[in-house]
Amino acid sequence: MPLDERNQLGAYLRDRRGRLDPASLGFGARRRRTPGLRREEVAHRANISATWYTWLEQGRGGAPSPDVLDRIGRALLLTDVEREHLFLIALGRPPEVHYQAADGVTPRLQRVLDALALSPALVKNATWDIIAWNRAAELVLADYSGLPREDRNILRLIFCDPRVRARMPDWEADARFVVAVFRAEAARAGASDRMRALVEDIGRRSPDFAAMWADNDVRLYGEGTKRIHHEIAGPIAMEYSAFTVDGRPDLSMVVYNPESAGDAERIRNLIKTTPR
Repeated sequence: MPLDERNQLGAYLRDRRGRLDPASLGFGARRRRTPGLRREEVAHRANISATWYTWLEQGRGGAPSPDVLDRIGRALLLTDVEREHLFLIALGRPPEVHYQAADGVTPRLQRVLDALALSPALVKNATWDIIAWNRAAELVLADYSGLPREDRNILRLIFCDPRVRARMPDWEADARFVVAVFRAEAARAGASDRMRALVEDIGRRSPDFAAMWADNDVRLYGEGTKRIHHEIAGPIAMEYSAFTVDGRPDLSMVVYNPESAGDAERIRNLIKTTPR
């Protein structure tokens, strides 16, 4: 078996350090037999022993700790996906997720949302702030663009906005479901601190939320059916699915497809008769 297959970690580390420019990292332009950083230079940047780093590349160093892998990743200027690969081949698991607050989505992802003309669709972050949506979502679910930024949150809308609550004929069942899913998703994305502040704020404003949160239920979003009673379009049933945004595990896109031709027609008429 080739060495690189037996020691994937060492091969990956050698490849990554070989891609770095020593001069740009302050190591001068001394003549080098091979491109990239030397082992001792990587060790210096990572604040670890040069001997131990050499052993690590040679497959003799044992399993590194997550902290050491983090330092090596920073020393090698790894991207998020490269850092994840480093952890997978070194420890057999991805790194701990650190929550990243997001203000919006890429233009390409917004175009994907906009292409779903009759399917309300939105992108939410780990604390369920709605950071992007399409026109169908704005007309069928809630007027997100007309809300203050801090109120564009699914939990705040369900528990603190009487207009949204009035549209939900199955409000209690739906509310219990979203609380349980929110608890699981926020913890998985490493957003515990942000989650705690949001929970405390909504709990003060909504006794219903405080009681449901105390139940400690946890669920997956998955797929299901959402029913609303729109004040203009009437009853609308939609099948929903949730998808993680590639490269951003803290973001997910939720798409609501009309359940029947009649539901699609009601959404179409609502879009057609509502001025922009």
